[in-house]
Amino acid sequence: MADIVIPAELLPTDGRFGCGPSKVRPAQLDAIANAASLLGTSHRQKPVKSLVGSVRAGLGELFRLPDGYEVVLGNGGSTAFWDVAAAGLIERRSAHLDFGEFGSKFVASASAPWLESPHVVKTAAGTRGTLEAVDGVDLYAYPHNETSTGVAVPVTRIPNSDGALTAVDATSAAGGIDIDITETDVYYFAPQKNFAGDGGLWIALMSPAAIERAERIGASERWIPPFLSLTAAIDNSRLDQTLNTPALATLVLLDEQLRWMNASGGLAWCGERAATSSGVLYDWADSHPLATPFVADPADRSPVVVTIDFDDSVDAAAVAATLRANGIVDTEPYRKLGRNQLRIATFVAIDPDDVRQLIRSIDYVLERVAG
Repeated sequence: MADIVIPAELLPTDGRFGCGPSKVRPAQLDAIANAASLLGTSHRQKPVKSLVGSVRAGLGELFRLPDGYEVVLGNGGSTAFWDVAAAGLIERRSAHLDFGEFGSKFVASASAPWLESPHVVKTAAGTRGTLEAVDGVDLYAYPHNETSTGVAVPVTRIPNSDGALTAVDATSAAGGIDIDITETDVYYFAPQKNFAGDGGLWIALMSPAAIERAERIGASERWIPPFLSLTAAIDNSRLDQTLNTPALATLVLLDEQLRWMNASGGLAWCGERAATSSGVLYDWADSHPLATPFVADPADRSPVVVTIDFDDSVDAAAVAATLRANGIVDTEPYRKLGRNQLRIATFVAIDPDDVRQLIRSIDYVLERVAG
């Protein structure tokens, strides 16, 4: 199948559709070239601090942050932030939605020995559960978008959870789905999806209540390793820096992407663009005799990560390999899900017209391989 040559007129202009590291726009690469004098310099001096300040301001504009909310940056990605939250944000016990790989990883961190066992609502991949108020829980947590399965959850506070914090893992959703940030206390993410950066950072948009919680726990007798100190991250962010040296190229990529997103129309525009791309794919899968959206309930389907199952007569892995041989890359399913499917990112940097061309390319391949 890999010897199938897709006609050039059917190919997308840019063939990057990965849900891990994402498509990086040429303007971002130009920004790195223009930042040559900045790379390799101290992150505690004015040029880099100005860059961090620009990133924080750009995020504040994009998410329409109200007074009192702060943009906090730390070293590491979302994996690090799960441990940061367990160390410095959960007081006694948390409650979680677990409907995929990344939700389950936060559950593991929140099972730390100094905390009570978390309350977990676990559902099968491709579905999602609902969190309700639980006595003794002081933090409710769920992924905004489960990157492994393509299920998205509306960002809302849990009814009757007064006094508890709401923490939302937004890595693959942030910047691609419009939200009301006041429905959360901690909206955290790494920048390598819609923001088209590299790894090495976590970013948290924190409410006054979350800041107060972090400071109170930080001042308690709980031992917190310096690298996992949320208060250290807050203090450093207020100085437009991170605890340890950050990956400067990531900051440059992120800053340029934020300028483009805000200039294009902000979070509402970003959400509409991603929804247009994903909608084209879902409509195609709903109507194709050999394809089916993996997420059965349309209300749960992600606008930024589309998962499509194929009939047993189609070898989806071979389809992905054929696409890759023709320059269309990273459409393989999440490795641990093990389904006969394609997983396609529709992040903001991806042109909706390229998604339409992707569909034409898939159709071309299916016409030649379906058994």
